[in-house]
Amino acid sequence: MLDSRVLGVGLAGPGGWTRGVGVGVVSVQGYEFEPGFVLDHLPELGEGLLRTLAISAVGMAGALVVGVVLGAVSALRVPVLRQVVQVYVEVFRNTPLLVQIFFLYFALPDVGLQLSGFTVGWLSLLLWGGAYNVENFRAGFEAVEHGYVEACRALGFSALSAFRQTNLPLGTRIALPSVTNILISVFKNSSFMIAISYPELTETAVGIVAVSFRVFEMFLAIGIIYLGLVWLMSLGTGAVERRFAIPGGH
Repeated sequence: MLDSRVLGVGLAGPGGWTRGVGVGVVSVQGYEFEPGFVLDHLPELGEGLLRTLAISAVGMAGALVVGVVLGAVSALRVPVLRQVVQVYVEVFRNTPLLVQIFFLYFALPDVGLQLSGFTVGWLSLLLWGGAYNVENFRAGFEAVEHGYVEACRALGFSALSAFRQTNLPLGTRIALPSVTNILISVFKNSSFMIAISYPELTETAVGIVAVSFRVFEMFLAIGIIYLGLVWLMSLGTGAVERRFAIPGGH
């Protein structure tokens, strides 16, 4: 750690902090905060962020598809398949995500199935997010007023066609707020991939800290990055929810 005496001219202030003039170093209670350190490592953090975005994007897209398809299976009460869906939902909603990640990465090779860190990343996020979205979509589909379905059936539509015309579009709009919350959680949970040393944003930051010991700057930086991205996602999903909200409720 640098001695404040080597920083040049020092200015004492309240709380015992000292700032070196012109060198970009701030000392708080003896700790020299160096904003420039983060800038020096932006290329590495950028690569980690791209990996985070990659596994998150695949995981979120997959969680949406799984949620819609299996949510429809559950709402339509398809024999056998509905029971299989229920087992999937119970398993992935009632076990920790970290255990699921470890199982995919460390346990599957014992039975001859070796998955890369990238594959485990997006697959674990997909399975976790999909399990929650199944219930979100199922609840949305079942919340559609039964009168709409009865009207379609009276016009000669099959049960599946009536579902496509009423439950699917209206139920999706009803489920949207819950679904978007899960998608944001999928993105945040990408940081769990540090457990398998996949070099996403958090793992990249930890690697930099291991050789530099600049813990405060690095974790403040990635905290700001996560916060900024989640804020942007929240703005985007909020706009989508308002755009597709059902006037007067459902």
